[in-house]
Amino acid sequence: MTRRPPGAGPAASRRARRRENAGELPHDIWTHPADDPRLPLRPAVRTAAEPEPPDVWAPAPEPFDIAPPRPRVGRAAATPAPAPGGSPTGPGEPSSRMAHAAAATAGLSVAGSVLGLVRDQGIAHLFGAGAESDAFLVAWTIPEVAATVLIEDAMALLMVPAFSAALAGGQGPRALVRGTLPRLLAALALLTAALAAGAGWVVRVLAPGIADPATAAACTRLTALTVLTFGAAGYLSAALRAHRRFAAPAAIYVAYNTGIVAVLFTLHGHLGVRAAAAGVAVGGALMVAAQLPSFLKVLRSAAPTGWDGPRRRNPLGPALLAPVVVFTLSRQAQVLVERFFAAPLPAGAISHLNYAEKVAQLPMALSVMIVTVTFPVLSRALADGDREQARRRVERDLALACLVVLLGTAYVIACAPQIINVLFQRGEFTAADTADTATVMRVYALGLLGQSLVGALVRPYFSAAGPTWYPAAAMGLGLLVTAAADAAAVGPWGAYGIAAGNALGITVTAALLLRGLGAHTVAVRLAAVAPRIGRITLAALCATGAGWVVAHHLGDPVVAVAACAVAVPAVFAGAALAVRVPEVPYLLATVTRKGRP
Repeated sequence: MTRRPPGAGPAASRRARRRENAGELPHDIWTHPADDPRLPLRPAVRTAAEPEPPDVWAPAPEPFDIAPPRPRVGRAAATPAPAPGGSPTGPGEPSSRMAHAAAATAGLSVAGSVLGLVRDQGIAHLFGAGAESDAFLVAWTIPEVAATVLIEDAMALLMVPAFSAALAGGQGPRALVRGTLPRLLAALALLTAALAAGAGWVVRVLAPGIADPATAAACTRLTALTVLTFGAAGYLSAALRAHRRFAAPAAIYVAYNTGIVAVLFTLHGHLGVRAAAAGVAVGGALMVAAQLPSFLKVLRSAAPTGWDGPRRRNPLGPALLAPVVVFTLSRQAQVLVERFFAAPLPAGAISHLNYAEKVAQLPMALSVMIVTVTFPVLSRALADGDREQARRRVERDLALACLVVLLGTAYVIACAPQIINVLFQRGEFTAADTADTATVMRVYALGLLGQSLVGALVRPYFSAAGPTWYPAAAMGLGLLVTAAADAAAVGPWGAYGIAAGNALGITVTAALLLRGLGAHTVAVRLAAVAPRIGRITLAALCATGAGWVVAHHLGDPVVAVAACAVAVPAVFAGAALAVRVPEVPYLLATVTRKGRP
């Protein structure tokens, strides 16, 4: 049995609670003592028994393992009561469990992203950047929109708080599932049938000047099936995440891209680019299959209690559904605006935009993974009325998300041509395609911080008790900025101007969401958040310059990509330490501690 460390008795617990109430945060990778700049790092007056507060720049201490007392023979073993909020479904999720969930989610997300790159490489190799790939990418718009609305944003923003509220009230998920899932599937089936029947009209609306509308319509009929399968997959993901089951939801893109790649390489000789669309349909079904066993296990283990219908709104009712759907559709409409303006450009412009966006958004996807893991914790805190814990959670998420996305942005901008060369330049994808795609990707990267902030900031808005239209209004204004910028820039700069309009519009949306957060849900301290983001941005600029120099002095693209993967994080970490970014010492200390034998 591990000995109790000095100062770990009841008095220390009371002091820890007082520090928590005063705003001081736990000492781990997710939090740090410098989170609240209004508190002095070292209090002016301390009692002799009170330990020194942790030093921000010192390595994180080894965690104590305090084992419960062993049961004695002949006496009933007392079961220790769980810590407040420390239950698997409580708001105070242990940081170690959250870190493990984040690590598992990150690993599966990276695996899904790698398979997504294999998918894009396969399409680029087999069909290049021309009329066939453009036709598929127009049909690809449906699963892109469906993924945003039905998996990543709207469904999660509606159903994670709904399941969290049911758990907070001591109610099981069965009645909630009975009241929502059958209606949802029926509505999605009707919408799927309508899209398949009107595929030709959909293509004319999305890309009126496309070179091969017949192929685009044929692909659209196949990809329309994702409306049903993505809706079911998103519902299952929300339920599992609310129950702290993260592995199966994180694996859905592994299953999805596996299905696409398998069908693409098996049937492309017979179906052409339609094989990619058929793979999308198969991949959507695999998303559901990957989660269904875990979902059924959760339902079987839940107590058969009724859902408190009279006192709780239907999470899929119009009052709650409309603001979320309008927000997510407005966000995804940026892609529709891009393809609308890119359709009259020379063949391949839509493909260049697509490949650049897919690669550039990988850092954003990894940063949003953080808030995906912590979203159930935030929703539960707001359901319990603990706004102080919710505020701290949002501030930590913003800092960590910015750290991840700006590091990735530095890498993408520094060696964009080398990355595209290594990933895509083979077969029908030429050196000219590499140059155009790399330039577009660098412009896209300017909006990655805005993309990440929007993903992190919108969650507290829709976790609040009542519906709010503010995020939809902010996203609508950002979409107007995107459309106006694209219309003005597509003439002189083509696809580069379209990418710049995207970056500008999403950045405006992020600024509006950050400004309005306190008035609508959680009062985040801008005076604490903004300087930290500024310091992280400065470190990213230093890392970008270093990576640019390394990439331009190495002729082999593979060597340049590998060298930048070492140089950019190293310079970023050094610059972040120099400008005193609080998260970096803790991340470095954690990595060092985990790497010990």
